[in-house]
Amino acid sequence: MSEEPDSQAVAPFRRRSFLASAALASGAPAAVVAAGPAQAAAPAAGGALAAPALGSVARLLAVPADSRGVNWIRSALQVAVGLELATIPPYFCGLWSVKDRRSEVARLIQRIVGDEMYHLGIVCNLLVAVGGRPQIKAAAPVYPGPLPGGVRAGVTVYLSGLTKAYVRDVMMAIEAPEESLVRSAQASPTVGEFYEELLRAFRTVRPELSARGQLSQYVFSDDLSPIVTPDHVEQAVEIIMEQGEGTSSSPSASFEDDHPAHYYAFGEIYHGRELRRTDQGWSYVGAPVPFPDVRPMAPIPAGGWPDPPARVRQLLYQFDATYSTVLDTLDAAWAGGGHRTLDAAIHAMRGLERPAVELMETPNRYVPGTYGPQFRALRKRPVVS
Repeated sequence: MSEEPDSQAVAPFRRRSFLASAALASGAPAAVVAAGPAQAAAPAAGGALAAPALGSVARLLAVPADSRGVNWIRSALQVAVGLELATIPPYFCGLWSVKDRRSEVARLIQRIVGDEMYHLGIVCNLLVAVGGRPQIKAAAPVYPGPLPGGVRAGVTVYLSGLTKAYVRDVMMAIEAPEESLVRSAQASPTVGEFYEELLRAFRTVRPELSARGQLSQYVFSDDLSPIVTPDHVEQAVEIIMEQGEGTSSSPSASFEDDHPAHYYAFGEIYHGRELRRTDQGWSYVGAPVPFPDVRPMAPIPAGGWPDPPARVRQLLYQFDATYSTVLDTLDAAWAGGGHRTLDAAIHAMRGLERPAVELMETPNRYVPGTYGPQFRALRKRPVVS
């Protein structure tokens, strides 16, 4: 998309859980209701694992409401975890490219990355609660490509350093609400619409919810906790929708703070001003949000970086090996490994930034700018010292 944008919580849920809920997620279950086309992506070179086909949102939503049972909910949740997973690499690339991590822009993106990891944890716990099992590594997307499930048709998610075009065409495009407070309604289905249908199915089916296999963790300021009641389900899905898109009357998420929802936070970066209510409505007319000095990571091309020099090739493999370890370990955590295995995944995840930054500081021999991480899941579990 290239168009220019214009009450107390239920006990287990709090505002954010940065890495505790880093449950990166999942491929389609055996009982998938309807399998959609595979994500458009270049062939997986260098041993990368290609993303599987995920249930199409359009096909899922075409199932009559009175025919949506537990299997439909599981299939929709598999799409949901793929959607949440797909946001993390592009947001990380934007964050790591910012040189001053104390800047306002870095702070905004850091918060959003934490929220997205929390959303992944919520959705994985929901899937386990209804008898599913996340298959995390199998859902790892290949970039550039569309969002899983056909949500936000026309949006191509690619990896790049932070630029205003990247904020507009990737970050804001992913988070675009059903009806923005600062522009006309979107023409294509949104992530929020999909989650509304998922929540409606939970209300209708009222499936039995089991805590067995769900993960609990406390890191920084928030909890990831089991989802065991219908109220927990309501709260969980509403957190995801409101933190991403805001509400129909406010750009702020309503859970314990007044941070702008992701779409509007990215809008502040793009427009260079904080969002404020005026007599004419909401507008980006507040305090300046200076665009930061960034490492000029060039967009990753389809198929990855061609013929990189030896040091770059080494860094790319090191990054992908660590990323694969994170995904493998999260698979193990959600397969019964528990919080200690999740801790191991979190520890491994912290090792991604160093090789990413080194790549972003290495001049690219083919295009203006520098190299950057490709976020490719390797077929075999690597051994990372």
